[in-house]
Amino acid sequence: MSIKVDHIQKTYGTQIAVNNISFEIGKGEIVGFLGPNGAGKSTTMKMITGYLRPDSGSIHVCGIIVEGEAISTKRKIGYLPESNPLYAEMYVREYLEMMAGLHSLKTPTKRIEEVIGITGLLTEAHKEIGQLSKGYKQRVGLAAALLHDPEVLILDEPTTGLDPNQIIEIREVIRSLSKDKTILFSTHILQEVEALCDRVIVINKGIIVADKRIEELKQSSNTAKVRVSFREKIDQKALGQVGGISGIIKENDYDWLLETADPEALSKELLGFTLQHNLNIVSLQTQTRRLEDIFKELTAASN
Repeated sequence: MSIKVDHIQKTYGTQIAVNNISFEIGKGEIVGFLGPNGAGKSTTMKMITGYLRPDSGSIHVCGIIVEGEAISTKRKIGYLPESNPLYAEMYVREYLEMMAGLHSLKTPTKRIEEVIGITGLLTEAHKEIGQLSKGYKQRVGLAAALLHDPEVLILDEPTTGLDPNQIIEIREVIRSLSKDKTILFSTHILQEVEALCDRVIVINKGIIVADKRIEELKQSSNTAKVRVSFREKIDQKALGQVGGISGIIKENDYDWLLETADPEALSKELLGFTLQHNLNIVSLQTQTRRLEDIFKELTAASN
């Protein structure tokens, strides 16, 4: 396993920031780390990178225990924190040269040019960091995290404050890196997770409330929604007599959103209903659950 978190806990005073959580991430996985503000995401990431020590439990990165082997594990990790620490008065290449020196790279010039190319910084590499847009500053931070060619990337809110075009650009960079690196990244933009990840870990109030592949998460609810449109006006009381409906949302006299535990069975019941009452269905479709809805349910359930 590239990352193994085993029953870690972190407390600040009387507040439990991370409460006895465990998870594993295999080599080559790209995993979204989700949770509301104050859920424990950044604290967990800082413990994985060795910037914070857990009060209890253990963390392994690429088979190396983080506590007591912080230097060895840092060589395996590239870390982009939420507050990207850059020197505004330095030039891009100058800053990367300084970071390469901290990593004691043997061929720094070659590697600097490689990460400039990987992160799309070539047109901006001659500028002072303070002159760059927020999107390019994020690229500089990502380039610095990649300099020593780490096996694991920890990215804390890498698209915060970016405009839609910049978000797409950073997304493409992350996707290209996932081919040969293990990536754990946190974000509040759930479309990013659906675009990049197969698996998500959801944390709330320091506790992991879900750790599943996205498709499994979408199928885990007890209810689904079926949208049906009729050619004729329908009375809600009559529609409520159809078997298998647990909830009805009226959009107008023709269009309805129905909650059910078994959408396939409900579809058959609706067809029987139309035949019995000489009605016509214009459209009938099961709605895919959105990650936003699942996130709200998970975090609300643990409040």
